[in-house]
Amino acid sequence: MSGTINPLIASIFKEQFQLRCMQLVVMAYHKAVSCHAEIPTLEEEDITALLSRLIDDNPLRLDWNIVNNTEDRLRDDSVFPVKGFAKKSSRIDLRFTTINKAIEYKHYMEAKNLKLSDSTLKRRYITTGIDNFLSSKYQDGFLTGYILNGSASDNISGLNKLLIKDRRNVETLNIHVNKVYGHDCYISNHTGLRIKHLFFEFT
Repeated sequence: MSGTINPLIASIFKEQFQLRCMQLVVMAYHKAVSCHAEIPTLEEEDITALLSRLIDDNPLRLDWNIVNNTEDRLRDDSVFPVKGFAKKSSRIDLRFTTINKAIEYKHYMEAKNLKLSDSTLKRRYITTGIDNFLSSKYQDGFLTGYILNGSASDNISGLNKLLIKDRRNVETLNIHVNKVYGHDCYISNHTGLRIKHLFFEFT
């Protein structure tokens, strides 16, 4: 029927779009660490803003027709629009958008600082990162850990120890067979959801 988009084709496009979003972030990370030695001193929002700027400068973004913006306020139609409602809206660190065949696709990245020496940050990664995706507060996205102390593998081990302590053994992070632009990608499996994770070392 005219105007109908094949669901399989739409699904393939969406999956390709999501992979490209992650690839743009990984490419921005590699550019950032080669040009900005002061990154470990920056705040979480600063690092995300820097990555967003480098994504904007990447010509592949235009080739792929992808737009990104930071600190995006998430739409919640259950909230009645009274004075001040926008300020109370949840925000997510990075939003990617593209349009294909009159359909808009969105993908999100939530970032969290991590330090090997700080268990509070690891707990925050779980409770305000993983759990926000599980509660559908965040949707259609992935998590990125900014490693400011220690290695990625040691911090991931620390996250898994906390999940096991919480009796969430089946939800631990495991390395994915496929890399993203040569960068390791991790997967955590949950009831009805699989979350992808990237970890960037800024130490």
